Amino acid sequence: MTTATSAAKTLSQPLSLPNGSVLPNRFAKSAMSEALGTLDNHATERLPQLYKRWAEGETGLLITGNVMVDRNALGEPGNVVIENEDDLPMLQRWAKAGQPALAGGQGHIWVQLNHPGKQIPKFLGLKTVAPSAVPFEKALQSTFTTPRALTAAEIETIIERFARAAAVCEKAGFDGVQIHGAHGYLVSQFLSPHHNVRDDEWGGSLENRMRFVVRIYEAIRAATTPGFAVGIKINSADFQRGGFTNDDALEVCAKLSDLGMDLIEISGGTYEKPAMTGVTKDSTAKREAYFLDFAHQARERISAPLMLTGGFRTAEIMAEVVESGAVDLVGLGRSLAIEPDLPKRILAGENAASQVKPIRTGIGMIDRMGMMETAWYTRQLARMADGKEPVIDENGLKSLLGTVASTVFRSQKMRRMRG
Repeated sequence: MTTATSAAKTLSQPLSLPNGSVLPNRFAKSAMSEALGTLDNHATERLPQLYKRWAEGETGLLITGNVMVDRNALGEPGNVVIENEDDLPMLQRWAKAGQPALAGGQGHIWVQLNHPGKQIPKFLGLKTVAPSAVPFEKALQSTFTTPRALTAAEIETIIERFARAAAVCEKAGFDGVQIHGAHGYLVSQFLSPHHNVRDDEWGGSLENRMRFVVRIYEAIRAATTPGFAVGIKINSADFQRGGFTNDDALEVCAKLSDLGMDLIEISGGTYEKPAMTGVTKDSTAKREAYFLDFAHQARERISAPLMLTGGFRTAEIMAEVVESGAVDLVGLGRSLAIEPDLPKRILAGENAASQVKPIRTGIGMIDRMGMMETAWYTRQLARMADGKEPVIDENGLKSLLGTVASTVFRSQKMRRMRG
């Protein structure tokens, strides 16, 4: 049996989740922020168009990018917000587009629910809140304001927002939701003792710091049916001094697994320490799978299915980490932004590999910015949403300038609309 054929056999196996639902294969699209909503944050026809491309590429689980639960708390212009059922017809089209009939059963599409907390850029003109009034490190203080600490009543309201959004997602026909608990957004901020210095029931001990995410999970479960999946994306660490540690992450994952979490996606880092875009100088497997060591540690302590995202390039390594038992799902992000049919080719037994490579402008300071590559890949998503093909060799500087110009224009127009 060839390596490609063996990998295809491993990655084509269905995966049963704790709630009884079944994913048709071992490929998952990790959340990438599409920014394809309207200026007043409604879903658009471009989203079903984009997700249809990924569904046709036979990715078994599609996780949407950054759907916010509060119209006054956005990460960027074009975020979709779910506060009520106003967008139900469009959400239904979006859900249906991501549910193809695949060899192992129907494909799944889950909505990633998020609140940015203090990670709201200044140019959006929105007030920021967080567990505590802790500023960003000096290098980012020109981009982000120091937040106001949330009151206990406001924390309860945000928990209710997550639950309400999840209920709307289920009514629209989505198969599940993913709580965004990574990359320095609000759930991640609560978990981190660097960002959360509260002295009430929401801060201090790890038990208190994880109370916010536990309550969100329980509220979503109460607002949805047993067949609706609930997952989380969580940092293995946030890589900041005095922050959320590897040991903390293991404890939180164990708690959520015991509560019945259907899927735990492992990532790492924040805007201040963007480990999710980094590489290592370790073995081939570890170079491709950035957080593989943590996955092995987590597998020893938890029973919930694990999804690992970050750096996968070859079918051989994807299959290897699944066969190891440490990982149940292979999460792909940037690869699917330029090759939406990569899983289909791998499952067909092709010796396929990701074409992802570093994006360069030739300007060192810009090339070291994680947001530059994010801008480049976001443009590829927009092309597919418009029925076009990705441009794999697009110039990095051209892409960045185009994204900056569009973001400034849209944010100014959005602020005028809000008065």
